[in-house]
Amino acid sequence: MAAITQPWLSLRIGLLQITGMITSLRPALPLIAALCAALFVASAQAEIREHGKYIDIINDKGGNVMEMAQRRSKLARSGKQVRIRGYCRSACTMLITLPNACIGPKARIGFHAPRIPNTTIIPPIVDQIMGNYYRNGIRAKWYGGWNRSIDMNVISAREYVRLDPQTRICSSLGGKKK
Repeated sequence: MAAITQPWLSLRIGLLQITGMITSLRPALPLIAALCAALFVASAQAEIREHGKYIDIINDKGGNVMEMAQRRSKLARSGKQVRIRGYCRSACTMLITLPNACIGPKARIGFHAPRIPNTTIIPPIVDQIMGNYYRNGIRAKWYGGWNRSIDMNVISAREYVRLDPQTRICSSLGGKKK
C-alpha cells in the first residue's frame, strides 16, 4: 500500500471510515438509545413526588454531601411533610432529621464513609459535616465507625427510631403515631 502524501486525502479517508461505521450502526440505534435511557434511569438519585401536603423521597442513593445540604434547606422551607420511603443511603440520611421529616415504616437506611466518587478515598471533614445532621444513637454509631466504613451499614426504620427516638415513623404511611 502506498503512503498517503496528501493531507486532504488522509482526512477524506478518515471521514469515509467514520461514515461507514455510522451507517453500519444505524440498525442498532434504537437498541443503543434504549440502553442509554436505561442507564440514565438507573443513575437517577431519587424519585421525588410532590403531592398535596407531602413530598415523598423514594429510593435515594445519596450523592454529593453539599448538594444534599442544599436540598435539605429547601425541603425544610417547603412547609410540607417530607416522607422518606424505600431505601435512603449515604448523603440521603442527612434528610431524616429534618423537623418536617418522617421515615416510612418499611424504609431501609444505609450509612457508609463519604468517598470521592469511584474511589475508596475518604475526604477529610465531610464525615463531620454529615455527622452534624445526626442525633443520639445514630450519631454515636456514625462516629463509632460507620463514618470510616467502605461497606454499607443498613438498618430498618424501626432500628433507626430505636437509636434516635426523636425520629418519627410516618403515620400517613401506616406507621404508628409518636
